[in-house]
Amino acid sequence: MPNSGPSRLLLGIDLGSSATKAILLDPNLGIVASASRATELHSPKTGWAEAEAGDWWRNVTELVPELLAAAGVGASDVVGIACSGMVPAVLCLDENLAPLRRAILQNDARAHQEITELRLPLADLDLLALTGSVLTQQSVAPTALWLARNEPEVWARTKYIVGSYDWLSMRLGARSHVERNWAIESGLYNWDGTPVDAVIASTEIRWPELQEVVDPSTIVGWLSRSAARELGLEFETPIVVGGADHVLSAFGAGLVDEGDWIIKLGGAGDILAVSDTRFLDARLYLDAHAIPGKWLPNGCMATSGSALRWEQDILGGIDLAVLDLEAEQAEPGALLTLPYFLGEKSPLHDPDLRGAVLGLHLGTTRGDLHRSFLEAIAYGFRQHMEIFTSRGLKLGSPRVTNGGSKSTLWKEILADVIGLPLTPLIGHPGASLGAAVIAGIATGNISDWSQVNQFVRVGDLIEPDPANRTTYDERYENFLEFQSSSSGISHALAKSGRA
Repeated sequence: MPNSGPSRLLLGIDLGSSATKAILLDPNLGIVASASRATELHSPKTGWAEAEAGDWWRNVTELVPELLAAAGVGASDVVGIACSGMVPAVLCLDENLAPLRRAILQNDARAHQEITELRLPLADLDLLALTGSVLTQQSVAPTALWLARNEPEVWARTKYIVGSYDWLSMRLGARSHVERNWAIESGLYNWDGTPVDAVIASTEIRWPELQEVVDPSTIVGWLSRSAARELGLEFETPIVVGGADHVLSAFGAGLVDEGDWIIKLGGAGDILAVSDTRFLDARLYLDAHAIPGKWLPNGCMATSGSALRWEQDILGGIDLAVLDLEAEQAEPGALLTLPYFLGEKSPLHDPDLRGAVLGLHLGTTRGDLHRSFLEAIAYGFRQHMEIFTSRGLKLGSPRVTNGGSKSTLWKEILADVIGLPLTPLIGHPGASLGAAVIAGIATGNISDWSQVNQFVRVGDLIEPDPANRTTYDERYENFLEFQSSSSGISHALAKSGRA
């Protein structure tokens, strides 16, 4: 909606895996314009995941003028810019900050051999305590070792290694840096932002100098003349450090105080909670909150909505809304499903787990099957919730968002399984809102972090049904037992499939 009168607008940009999103936020009126552009994922070989930084920049140069036109404002009305994006994407830049190859994204799995090799020299190092991350495919050291071996000409010219949104800030005019959560998830830095020398040394390759680690809401530069011309913005507009997309999406959903938490029913299943202390647990991930001194322990299940899409495909493409109607008529807990169709990330961290359905008989219906899939994801979230609470984190009522939150039945099942009311979010714009609010904090246009809640729209509370609680408590215990007892069979099947 167009503004009337002078504006002080904040630009938030999010480099997502499937799209680049941007919003203009008025601290008094809320979001006044939003837009997105698709981003192509490149996978030239099995397990590779890459993106062109040039595509990100083209999207940004198209989106910003579109936002200005939609809001009916001029260049001088934008008073701060902050960026978000995937972590820990890896960009190799030359001395002019130009990308030397496509960005390697966080779900890229090319460096599996290098991960195995680095485990031995790092065996005596407590990476979780030092960096908050264990050695995984998201660690940057194995990726760097792969690059040095397989693309030595690129590695030899690499002056900077940075993340997606840090590169975008630098392309806009910021000084070289990496944001706190890129540093944490990279596995290259200690908590104080200094490099972990043992990790660097374990690769036995030449490294470019690692960049300064900076916190969200830090002003790291001003919009350059060339970038200002391309975007239609004013020269020397402040550029503010934003943060990781999942962190800023959670902040943008109103997670401010300890015990605030959110469940994201996307293709994968994400769960994040706010802690006032550093929350280390090998079963979970840990990120720094955008708010200084706070933390975001979190989990990510490999499948959530993606399992439903697979189910939908094998049932002939039937609409998920139809399956929901049929599942409403099914008995709670009639079947027991393990949702490990892509292995499992947290809290089990086992890529060789496999999906399973127990309790099938000739009277089983499509509705029974679908309901069991919805229940399985809910059990997985409950397992994460119990890790949080067992470690002393007192959780309130969770918020729920992403595509799966459109299913009323799924939200009802989730509330029943965890035994808490849910607050659905309406039209949550994701990390771009968190970035815009951070730009406002840094430039003095937003006075308090809690003001983010002024821009959050919530739906009607979903209360748990007490009649289902006993059944779901029993089935959850069955779920944990099934999970444990079937893992050996899963591993045997996975091994056989690789033979």
